[in-house]
Amino acid sequence: MIELQAEQADDRWEVEALYDLCFAPGREALSSYRLRNGVPPVAGLSQVARDSDGILAAAIRFWPVLVGDAPALLLGPVAVHPTRQGEGLGGSLIRDSLAKAEESGWARVMLVGDAPYYLRFGFTRLEGVEMPPPTNPDRVLGLALQDGAWEGIRGQVTRWQG
Repeated sequence: MIELQAEQADDRWEVEALYDLCFAPGREALSSYRLRNGVPPVAGLSQVARDSDGILAAAIRFWPVLVGDAPALLLGPVAVHPTRQGEGLGGSLIRDSLAKAEESGWARVMLVGDAPYYLRFGFTRLEGVEMPPPTNPDRVLGLALQDGAWEGIRGQVTRWQG
């Protein structure tokens, strides 16, 4: 039995340890981390998955960003503990948190990731949306949570100023 719940302040270090385990050293040097620096993750959308013993199995975070002047959510990172991979936890976290983002009024979500994985959730390549270098433009993906939310949205992705 896995329970999804909003990430709490007390979860921070445990989630960071999971990210350290799942991602390559130097992950914080990636361009997406520069956008997150000094900006808290979006409360309620950033979630953890725990088993019946309270052990952290997976986590997902969302950050507010600007694309040009338009607000958007930046999904990531999402990680599943190596001993729990293949159970669908990542997909469950993504689907549940995207539904919560839509319910809370967010119009658009973006991420930097593997298109073959994220296509199943409705993400497609974003044209004209520029992540800070060095980011492969083929990996910049977006999902409209409201009809037409990405139409006409172009420009640099910058840190949230709100």
